[in-house]
This record gives sequence, structure tokens and C-alpha cells, in this order.
Amino acid sequence: MGPHLKKLIPRQGWKPLLAAFIFQCLVYSGTRLLNAPWRHWDMTTALDRAIPFWPWTVAIYASAFLFWFVNYNLAVGADGDRAWRFLTADILAKAICLVIFLTLPTSNVRPALAADASLGWGMRFIWAMDTPDNLFPSLHCLNSWLCWAALRGREGIPRGYRVFCLVYALAICASTMTTYQHVIADVLAGVALAELSWQLAGRTGLSRAYRRLWERKKQKASL
Repeated sequence: MGPHLKKLIPRQGWKPLLAAFIFQCLVYSGTRLLNAPWRHWDMTTALDRAIPFWPWTVAIYASAFLFWFVNYNLAVGADGDRAWRFLTADILAKAICLVIFLTLPTSNVRPALAADASLGWGMRFIWAMDTPDNLFPSLHCLNSWLCWAALRGREGIPRGYRVFCLVYALAICASTMTTYQHVIADVLAGVALAELSWQLAGRTGLSRAYRRLWERKKQKASL
């Protein structure tokens, strides 16, 4: 990756980054405990059913976790304002997801998996670990697009790597549909919410307010 990407985990900002991870876990898993007995809506359309089911793309789908780990750390390792814009956008997007998961629970029907399907074991593992709920918006797409938003146009990150991130974020979005983990509406909502949150965090005072909140907390801890 070159000298620009030497420091993967930033010394500053790891606490709000950890807080963002914990908040996502609470939003995604916590809402499941509440909305499990509620009616869930299936947004699958005829166009979704026309998308081919490719179990081998589970490799791309699963690799998203590594993609996020690398790029979330790169995003927080940016200059102060841009890092806090990313952290604020992430928290804002997940807060909106919290509301949506509780007001519009979603689910879908997974297809039958052939015994000889390529990487079928990986698909079975994902399905066993991840029940088909809390689908709208897609967190896979949201997180991946937010990574791209944080790195695009950023000085200090090689252009080739930024292009790679865009292509890979799109591949992850596509894999959510070819594995039938998500439908088109989930993908579009995830990308749109990521972009909306990134713009709001940068064009309002939200990122400054969130930064001050953490700085005051740090000052109190040092007393």
C-alpha cells in the first residue's frame, strides 16, 4: 500500500471508533430482540427474483468485514475534521437505522441451495449466523459506501487505492443481491443513507458537536 497506509490503526480516535462498532452491534442485534414477534415486510420484487443466485459471491460478501476494518481505521486516521465527519456520519446513519428497524421490520425468503453449489458451505454458514431480518437498509452497503465517501478526494491516499475502494464497495453491494441477502431496495437505501449522513455531517455543525462531546469527555477523564 505504500508509506501513506503504514499506520493502520490510528492512535487518536480509537475510542469513538470502538463506540461506533458497539453502537452498530446494539442497533442491529438489539432491535431484533424487540421486533422479532412483529410483522416483517418482504420487499422482494420481480426484478429482484430475476437477479441470478451466485453462492460463490459469498466470498465478496464476507470479505466486507475486512474491507470495513481497514477503511474505517484509514478514515479515522485522516485529518481531524474529516475523521470526525466520518465518525459523525456513521453514528447518524446507525441512529436512523435504529428507527427504521423498529418501524419497518423486513425479511425475505431465501432460495434453495444446491448440494454442489460453489462455496455452498460458506453460504450455509452465513445463513446460519445471519437470519433474514433488519434488511432495510443494508448495513453492508451503508458501511461500504461510507468507507468510499471518507476516502474519495482525500489527499494522502493513493488514487489507485481510492479507485479500488469504489469498485470493491460496488462489488459488495452487488454481492448482497447475488447471495439473496438483500434486495434492490435495501441496497439503494443503504447507499442513499450513507451519502445523506456523510453530507449532513459535513454541511451542518453535527461533526463539530460530536467532536466537542468527546473532547469534553476526554478533559473530564484527565482531571
